[in-house]
Amino acid sequence: MGREFDTETRRMMRANEANWDARAPVHVASAFYGLDGTRDPLGWFAPFEWEDLGELAGRDVVHLQCHLGTETLAFAHRGARTTGLDFSGESIAQAQAIAVRAGADIRYVQSDVYAAADTLGESSFDVVYTGKGALCYLPDLPRWATEVARLLRPGGRLYLVEFHPLFNALGPKPAPGAGEELVLRHDYLAGRGPIERDATFTYTDGPALASATVAYEWMHGLGEVINALVGAGLVVTGLRESAALPWPRWKRMVRGDDGWWRLPPDAPRIPLLYALTAGPSGPPRPSAPR
Repeated sequence: MGREFDTETRRMMRANEANWDARAPVHVASAFYGLDGTRDPLGWFAPFEWEDLGELAGRDVVHLQCHLGTETLAFAHRGARTTGLDFSGESIAQAQAIAVRAGADIRYVQSDVYAAADTLGESSFDVVYTGKGALCYLPDLPRWATEVARLLRPGGRLYLVEFHPLFNALGPKPAPGAGEELVLRHDYLAGRGPIERDATFTYTDGPALASATVAYEWMHGLGEVINALVGAGLVVTGLRESAALPWPRWKRMVRGDDGWWRLPPDAPRIPLLYALTAGPSGPPRPSAPR
């Protein structure tokens, strides 16, 4: 579907795939993901996410760009018929092994997200879930939105929970005697191409990557995301902005009673995460019985 990517964009997308292949075994062994049982898969979700998603038992749910499937497991635990899709073959292999150990019945498929509907079938899902560090690896949001629309049944919905573009634009700058201070370091809006990151360590604990250290990230403002979905024929029905994250991005963040992390009380209240709900127009189609 859609136009082909140019040679340079394809090169960057292949670099990202190799980078996530290299990350997967490091992430599996890390304390960050808590795959030794120290972190409940439900803990990756804010309470408002379950409120927005509603009852999932008996529903068909697909998690796009699922990586290790740590969040995907939660959908299976809540009774959904669950599918995970990711472009990284190593991530999918690890996710399958994790699901087996957890006793979860999850279908995992390796595919580029831009081929999701051709791979999984059109009108196959009641819920498409994605986010928390996914969209920045996509160079073409209108094409992504078209895939989402093709995957959804009438009455289905996309639930996107993603790091806020403002969060992505901020970076720490040490100030003398003041510790970490957040300043604008990156674009909020698209238009100047991707950021190239060459890092031997990922966002988790664990050893350095042995290879494929380069990755590319595209900036997407809220307007770009919403317009892509509207252009694909979806209707936006909800938008939340949250000051909390499921992990401490910066050292100064404080953990709340809900287990999520926020900037300290004396810091400005800014959005770090957003949740967007959208779906096709038309009457709902009931799910098939389990």
